[in-house]
Amino acid sequence: MPRETTNLLLTDFAATLQKLRIPEAKSKFYVHWVKRFGRFLNGLPFVQASPEMVEAFLIDLAADPLIQDWQVEQAKEAVRVLYSDHLKVNMHNSGFRENEGFKDSIAEPDKVEKLHGGMLKKVASEIRVRHYSIRTEESYLAWIKRFISFNDLKDPRVLDSGDIRKYLDFLASERNVSSATQNLALNSLVFLYKQVLKKDPGEFGDFTRAKASTRIPTVLSRDEIGLLLKNMDGVYKIMAGLFWGSGLRVMECVRLRIQDIDFDMQRIIVRNGKGAKDRITMLPARSVAPLREQIEASRKIFKADAAQKVAGVYLWPSIERKFPNAAREWIWQYVFPSEKLSVDPRTRLVRRHHLDPNVLQRRIKQASLDAGIAKRVSCHTLRHSFATHLLQAGADIRTVQELLGHSDVSTTMIYTHVLNRPGVPVASPADA
Repeated sequence: MPRETTNLLLTDFAATLQKLRIPEAKSKFYVHWVKRFGRFLNGLPFVQASPEMVEAFLIDLAADPLIQDWQVEQAKEAVRVLYSDHLKVNMHNSGFRENEGFKDSIAEPDKVEKLHGGMLKKVASEIRVRHYSIRTEESYLAWIKRFISFNDLKDPRVLDSGDIRKYLDFLASERNVSSATQNLALNSLVFLYKQVLKKDPGEFGDFTRAKASTRIPTVLSRDEIGLLLKNMDGVYKIMAGLFWGSGLRVMECVRLRIQDIDFDMQRIIVRNGKGAKDRITMLPARSVAPLREQIEASRKIFKADAAQKVAGVYLWPSIERKFPNAAREWIWQYVFPSEKLSVDPRTRLVRRHHLDPNVLQRRIKQASLDAGIAKRVSCHTLRHSFATHLLQAGADIRTVQELLGHSDVSTTMIYTHVLNRPGVPVASPADA
């Protein structure tokens, strides 16, 4: 892309940011990241960028020791605004995947906050009363804001089931979102009307349903996992080993606390997992020594924070009420603490939070590229491999269900489709 064309695009992009009422203090950095993304593309027009190029750009940023995690997230948001709000490129045609955040945009975010800030605060309050996670809170608020923006900033109280149906139809037919994404938007709006506005949203069950896709999970062989782990080190290698050896989800792993690791019984207690359920899973023998070393490293950080009188670790409100001093006790500290202190988004206290899951995801992605693995690898791929390898070894499907924390065995059954010889053990006619 010629320099003159790039400069013109950046000027127009800055004008778009101004229309979106993004503060100048933030918009100048958005322009900076888009400009850097342009240099990364090395002359390729933005509209021709593939999702792999965006991922590679973010991985490249994360690998720079001078760039912090929050700056990587800011760069990601800048690229999202570039495509969704400025270039008006169809997200799927441009190759951006839903789980990267390219779902829908919120027009005039400042106006949404100004006109409906009181209601949005009430949404957050109702969510916290029910002890939903911060991620659920952020997701619900984002979808409610999108719904308001879609309806020209109108008060949701004056909207009805027809408006909800219209928005859900839009997500399926225009945005081509997945069924899971559409269901999340639906749940957010139902929560808004029933729990916050105390209003029956009415009947809108005949909206266009997003097509539900059935995907076979990606699974790595033992040799591929060996290559992946060989290209990792430190705390990230330990966590990757737990995904494969214990079947943990990403957030279950980063939220592990000291008391959750039972070395004597060689097990891990997963607390408040998906669906707010606790469960027990195995602690692989190969992870014992590295975990002991990691816990000693965490102890040093804990002692240093205590000396500096840093606020205690985050705890569920019910635990804090029952045990007021628990947040400063060793057993409640994270096994994988962050290297830096951060501000608690709810209490605004400066705490030592757990390791950033986004960094972990990028490290595993980079390790798979370095290992030359020709599969799309994520943290969850290792969890898929855990389940599949157990079944290959003859484990009972119900046992695997309990170890994974699945509510329904039908969810676990998907792994029977990726075994070497699923179904009736017959040979291929090509091998006869």
